Amino acid sequence: MPNWILVPSSSFVRIILFGILILACISMTNKYPYSVQHDRSHIAKAIAPKYPEVGLPSPQGPIIVDPHLRAEAVFRGLRYPTSMAFLGPNDILFTEKDAGTVRRVVNGTELQQPLLNVSVATYAHRGLLGIAVAPLTPATSSNHGIRNTITYVFLYYTQAQTHTGDDITEGKQPLGNRLYRYELTDNKLVNPKLLLDLPATPGAIGNGGKVIVGPDNNVYVATGDVGINGHNTKAQNAQNGSEPDGTSGILRVNQDGQPVLPGILGNKYPLSLYYSYGIWNSFGLAFDPITRILWDTQIGLPFGDEINRVDPGFNSGYNKIDGIWLRGYTKDQTEKQHVVPLHPNDLVDFGGKGKYHPPQFTWFRKVVPTGITFLNSSKMGSLYKNDMFVADDLNGNIYHFKLNPQRTGLLLPTGPLAGGVANSNDSLNQIIFGKGFGGITDLKVSPYDGNLYVLTFDQGTIYRIVPVNK
Repeated sequence: MPNWILVPSSSFVRIILFGILILACISMTNKYPYSVQHDRSHIAKAIAPKYPEVGLPSPQGPIIVDPHLRAEAVFRGLRYPTSMAFLGPNDILFTEKDAGTVRRVVNGTELQQPLLNVSVATYAHRGLLGIAVAPLTPATSSNHGIRNTITYVFLYYTQAQTHTGDDITEGKQPLGNRLYRYELTDNKLVNPKLLLDLPATPGAIGNGGKVIVGPDNNVYVATGDVGINGHNTKAQNAQNGSEPDGTSGILRVNQDGQPVLPGILGNKYPLSLYYSYGIWNSFGLAFDPITRILWDTQIGLPFGDEINRVDPGFNSGYNKIDGIWLRGYTKDQTEKQHVVPLHPNDLVDFGGKGKYHPPQFTWFRKVVPTGITFLNSSKMGSLYKNDMFVADDLNGNIYHFKLNPQRTGLLLPTGPLAGGVANSNDSLNQIIFGKGFGGITDLKVSPYDGNLYVLTFDQGTIYRIVPVNK
């Protein structure tokens, strides 16, 4: 999900944040209580179009660098979609951020009615953000022990007090960032069960949003700091901060919403939820299908976007570190002069249970990375099988990475990117797989057909990458 936003500092600085949505400046009123910083001249510039800083698509359409592959449009017309999940062959669910709707597209046709419409706060990064579908679950009914199956759908969204957008139109604080479990029945999502109730204030940016079901059948959700320096807990590496509150982490629960015990960092709730911490904002989670190691993308503040291998207890370093750079210095000073030591000594480690390591790849100049996935098929040829793909929201690029033999790090091309750092003057051409998509909010491989799918935010289009001769 994409985003430029105005932040308070010695001067008002526009920075890009988070790969789903840019500054949502719609119908701002004096009633609105959570300003990132109100300056009417800046707000006026940001009102139209609705998300003006999301990457624009190429007039010629998306281009795949490999001449043997092309991007074909599967469906057009979604409204600011943020995430997708697959129910079957050519059967996809989508979340629409500002409408609070879950849509279903089957064989390239959208069902007329949404499967669900929930009331969501919509300012900035708030909204209906993440979706995941669990594998069919055996269940015993009360009807003579007959076995049936339940399709669970997990949604993460910023729940509004009364109706969609009331945080903008009426200045009402959201109820929270919430993870729900629904059951899919007759093209409806029913029987909601609240699994996690997390903070959605004081800020309206940095809410995280991606949800996935892991190979262990547990549910993983990425949360953010909920504001610029929105929370000050040990999960944000504040040595004297309060106990973690569910922000700035990758949280793990079972499908009933219970922590998986013993906890990685501790057994006291909500610390027991944390699989990883020290995150400003993330909108990309994926498990390597071979090693079952979790990887993520993260958005830096205001620089230092990242790709990380997320070992259990991984500390990404926020709010002391962005990318490989220390925070607290001017942007010009930081890039060359303030690189983090290999073993920083001022991070919270929860008695040695949390461990920091540098990103596997980091950009100094922002790209706003979002979707991340592994191509566990040969649909694009053997050259790409089991490789990693990462999308961005600012440029509309897809990046391609090979992994080392142990699949614990990336095999990078020789040249300026070989060290895993893209400095501000470095070309990204060596790792670009596709371009011209416009802002991308999700990137996934369908478990049913093995194809790579791309979801664009502002255009509301889903693409599939296929051989040119298909």
